[in-house]
Amino acid sequence: MKLFIKYISIILAIYLLSFVFNTIYIGSLSALLIMGMVLLLVNFIVRPILLLITLPVNLLTLGLFSFIVNAWTIMIADSLVGNISMGGFLNSLFAAFIITILNNLFQDKD
Repeated sequence: MKLFIKYISIILAIYLLSFVFNTIYIGSLSALLIMGMVLLLVNFIVRPILLLITLPVNLLTLGLFSFIVNAWTIMIADSLVGNISMGGFLNSLFAAFIITILNNLFQDKD
């Protein structure tokens, strides 16, 4: 269930940000759904490696550098999926922030 919530928060964040920023382009619904799946895979495979490499910087910034790592994973997924464009690092950073907020809002607090 948590995986589905993460998937929905990814899709919803990218979709909402496409209305806010003109530089985020979504060509089709299928591209958005594929972007969500690819981003989930990148988060499970590449993100732990990036977090391990950047651990000293992450400790110095008290965990705030993890948003930069999340933005990098979004940019990696963006480069792998066609017909969708995040429009650069700053948009990816905003998307990482919104995805984190939505994921925390949708999780059950039992």
